[in-house]
Amino acid sequence: MASTTDETGSWSTLLSWLLWPLLYGGGLLGVHEALTSAHPLLWFNVVYVSLALAIGVLERWMPHERRWLEADGETTANLAHTLLTKGLVQLAVAAVTTLTMLTATAVEPANRGMPQTWPQHWPLAAQVVLALAIAELGLYAAHRIAHEWPAFWRFHALHHSVTRLWVVNTGRFHIVDTCFKAALGQLPLYLLGAPLPVFLWISAVTAITGLLTHCNVVMRTGPLDFVFSTPALHRWHHSRIPAEGNRNYGENFVLWDQLFGTYFNPPRRPPADIGIDGTIAKGFLLQLAQPFSSSGVRAIMGDAPPGKG
Repeated sequence: MASTTDETGSWSTLLSWLLWPLLYGGGLLGVHEALTSAHPLLWFNVVYVSLALAIGVLERWMPHERRWLEADGETTANLAHTLLTKGLVQLAVAAVTTLTMLTATAVEPANRGMPQTWPQHWPLAAQVVLALAIAELGLYAAHRIAHEWPAFWRFHALHHSVTRLWVVNTGRFHIVDTCFKAALGQLPLYLLGAPLPVFLWISAVTAITGLLTHCNVVMRTGPLDFVFSTPALHRWHHSRIPAEGNRNYGENFVLWDQLFGTYFNPPRRPPADIGIDGTIAKGFLLQLAQPFSSSGVRAIMGDAPPGKG
């Protein structure tokens, strides 16, 4: 019996080390297949939903925090924010990007001879890596501003109001918050002339990473924490303590956190008691409206105005 227990523990430990690379790598492989198919949007959604369902099963099988399995009454609102705000914004950005790129292609002959800023002669993989580094700076800035400036925290607080992390609240963002991050993250790429496939990859990588950073699954990531935005790092970002929560702003990578001194990864377990000191309204529509009223803002701020993790 003892050896069986030891073997089970060994397999669980091994699996906890393999899960993040397998899910992340599998998600990116699925994205590649989707974006090279005849119906990229359809197949990307299939990949995204499949990964979310797989994570949901793993959360029940090997949860990081068992208390986070308990219902919090926010599932309907979380799904609504994911589908009706974050999802629609992503579709709008994709539509605008596509229209812009098609227009640029149509007028390309008139622009011949003008200098090209973006290295379109690079392999696509190299372009995506470059674009991620550039977009991450904008996303880092937007995320940090959302924590440190009251005018933006009132929107971003919705995301941090969750009392448990799990795959369903990955997309729990106010539409203003989502638009602000999209603008700062993608505008530099527009100005530099990045092509459409690069934008699609940036959005896809960010979506895959988001599912993993919010999951309630035991995952050991070790040295990967120094490069990628992992579940371990993001759990610290949701801490109630500002000195812990105002850290790890990176969306996909922690490059800019490392450079600007906001990287945080102490050798202890992240807190299970997460959330904010303020109060967020119950229900999707009320949550969208709350940041636009003075009483709503006072409730959001609670006893700890901006700077809350």
